[in-house]
Amino acid sequence: MSKKVINFAEKFSLFNEHWSPKVIAEMNDYQFKLVKVQGDFVFHDHPDTDETFIVLEGTLRIDFNDGQVTLNEGEMYVVPKGVKHKPYAESEVKMLLIEPKGVINTGDERETSQTAQGDVWI
Repeated sequence: MSKKVINFAEKFSLFNEHWSPKVIAEMNDYQFKLVKVQGDFVFHDHPDTDETFIVLEGTLRIDFNDGQVTLNEGEMYVVPKGVKHKPYAESEVKMLLIEPKGVINTGDERETSQTAQGDVWI
């Protein structure tokens, strides 16, 4: 068992790219991923799992077919499985994602320029 504390600022300093989640820990079958985002993302869903967004810095908007939610620093939102959504950040946002192992960031839209390599640990 590792007794090393995970420091978010230290981990964020290790990468600069946007829309490319990095795994920092696992709990049972779930992964905790840090990600930097800016601009528009692809409209997508995750048919088999919910997705948790926790904003650590900045403001994130998540668009849906029937509206939107805005998350500010220190806020969290769970997108239910099967719900089409599109994150958007006017300025860079740093956040923590919690989702099962193996989830592709673009969900059902697997062949896009924003599809990130899975299971990249930092």
